[in-house]
Amino acid sequence: MEEIFDGENQEEEELELFEHYTFVVDKGQQAIRIDKFLTERVANATRNKVQTAIDNENIIVNGKPTKANYKIKPLDEIKVLFEKPPRDTTVIPENIALDILFEDEHLLVVNKPAGMVAHPAQGNWTGTLVNALVYHFNQLPTLPGNSGRPGLVHRIDKDTSGLLVIAKSEIAMTDLAHQFFHHTIERTYLALVWGEPDGDEGTINAHVGRSAKDRKVMDAFPDGSQGKNAITHWKVLQRLRYVSLLQCNLETGRTHQIRAHMRYLGHPLFNDAMYGGDKILKGTQFSKYKSFVQNCFDALPRQALHAMSLGFIHPITKEKLHFESPLPSDFQTVLEKWEQYVQYNE
Repeated sequence: MEEIFDGENQEEEELELFEHYTFVVDKGQQAIRIDKFLTERVANATRNKVQTAIDNENIIVNGKPTKANYKIKPLDEIKVLFEKPPRDTTVIPENIALDILFEDEHLLVVNKPAGMVAHPAQGNWTGTLVNALVYHFNQLPTLPGNSGRPGLVHRIDKDTSGLLVIAKSEIAMTDLAHQFFHHTIERTYLALVWGEPDGDEGTINAHVGRSAKDRKVMDAFPDGSQGKNAITHWKVLQRLRYVSLLQCNLETGRTHQIRAHMRYLGHPLFNDAMYGGDKILKGTQFSKYKSFVQNCFDALPRQALHAMSLGFIHPITKEKLHFESPLPSDFQTVLEKWEQYVQYNE
């Protein structure tokens, strides 16, 4: 999904600044305080480090934040996030080809392939879009608080394909950030989801925030009790009995917004492993059908989400610009497979 670097989203980078650990306590484990257990179990985990994580509700036991005096029990599931020390944010230039749809002295629009990370982060310090940008362009601007991400005003997930606008000048960076912040950027996604939604179109207005059970995943909070406001407008473009092709338009740009909203709607993205879409959620359990679905998963080994179009006002000329990106071959192939399957299996 997309994330906008507009100031109010900076804390959503938190996962890149943490070490992640998950434990299931052994059956024969004696009851000891969790802080003692973790200092013995995790390298370089001091009592102070553990206490800080507990204070920040970053140690979860059986799905709930814990306290330092909690005594662990056999088979407890423990999830831990420890802060990492600051890392050098110098970006290494890499000669990686870019698919550029538009470029002038102030900005460019690129078509990011699935599998490319937008910027260097934990586990992906090289091979990213930003590594390519700093190789091809000099002196790209950086938004305050976003060291190591020159040119980026927003981003899309590693396995989401599609369009991004990149700022080449300070004035473009500031103006584009302003447009994103005020929700005047037009962003349209194509999503293949499991099942057929009720109705032909609708709006999901549910806050999106980190799941307490798994901090890598975002949950929808329709009551607004947690997370940040998130609004997604959707429309059915094609019904294929078992799956549907949707058009999604964003008002906000939260991390994993469409992915979390579609799961909340009851229609996870096709083959979205993080949000449960990598299982057969609609249809029969006959071996022929299961084989067909697996073949589709193999052909599209990622969530079926594509940033299809992007529209904004040019920061300098004030011209209204609009760009479109066709469905990539993996997405198109799977869509055609479903069309044929439905046609010949009435």
